[in-house]
Amino acid sequence: MKKSLPLKLAGVLAIFLAFFVLTHPAFAAAVDEALSNLNTSATGGYGPSGLISDIPSTIGKIVGVALAFIGVLFMGLLIYGGFSWMMARGNQQDVTKAKELIEAAVIGLIIVLAAYAITAYVGTVLSSKV
Repeated sequence: MKKSLPLKLAGVLAIFLAFFVLTHPAFAAAVDEALSNLNTSATGGYGPSGLISDIPSTIGKIVGVALAFIGVLFMGLLIYGGFSWMMARGNQQDVTKAKELIEAAVIGLIIVLAAYAITAYVGTVLSSKV
C-alpha cells in the first residue's frame, strides 16, 4: 500500500504540470500556427477544392498507401515470427517454423521496399516530364 502512494503522487503531479504547461497562451498560439500550416499544406497538396485533380497523382497515392499497408503487414509478421521464436522454448520444430516465417517476412519487406522505390522513381520521372 505504501508503494502505490508515491506513484499516485507522481501521477497527480504530472497531471498538474501538464495542465499548466498545455494551457499556456504560447501553446495556444503554437497550435493555431500549426493548424494554419496544415491548412496551407492541404490546400497546396489537394488543391483549393480539396480534391485531387489529376489521375496519375491519385493512382500514385493509392499505390503508396497500398504498399505502406502491405509493409505494415510484413512488419507484423516479422514481429510475430520473433515472438514465436521466443516462445518456442527450445522446441526445434517451432524454432524452424519461426525462422522460416521471419525469412519470408524479411523477403516480403525487401520486395515491398523495392516496389515502393520503383514506384516513387517512376512517379518522379513521369511528373517531371508532364
